Amino acid sequence: MKVFRLLLLLPLIGVTVSAWYAPAAQKPNSDLAFEYLSSLVGEWRGVEGASEVKLIYTLTADGSALMEDFRAPKDEMITMFTVDGDHLVATHYCSVGNQPQMITGPIKDPSSNLVFSLSRVTGLKTPDDWHNTGLTMTLEDKQHLTQVWTYEHKGQKGTNTFRFIRTR
Repeated sequence: MKVFRLLLLLPLIGVTVSAWYAPAAQKPNSDLAFEYLSSLVGEWRGVEGASEVKLIYTLTADGSALMEDFRAPKDEMITMFTVDGDHLVATHYCSVGNQPQMITGPIKDPSSNLVFSLSRVTGLKTPDDWHNTGLTMTLEDKQHLTQVWTYEHKGQKGTNTFRFIRTR
């Protein structure tokens, strides 16, 4: 009888032990990409034309959102980065008064360039108003960041490229 009970308990012990030692499920690539993006926390400086530009990255909302504070002599803007399922979302609060929302595709490589494309834009007075249509972020290393913003204005498309160096 003792042998029979032991034989009944062995599978349960095996399941318990295997569950104990089973590797934890890996985080989704979108979470890993957000963690990679969060490594930007701190201060950065760059130049646009003859004007110095400053970026300040801060984690907020208990670590679930990354806020980019863009400061230039005549402009101040905020971009919020968050995770939504298998992709990232960037909502840009532009100094011209509109709010383009851009998303990545499903994240395949969480440490590669992040390419955001326009999903929708709120706050446009007319379709011809100036608005951002995309953003590509490249973290060359821990000290160098490049942003390429695409935009549209009166049917014309263009890009603005910013190169930043970490200052803190």
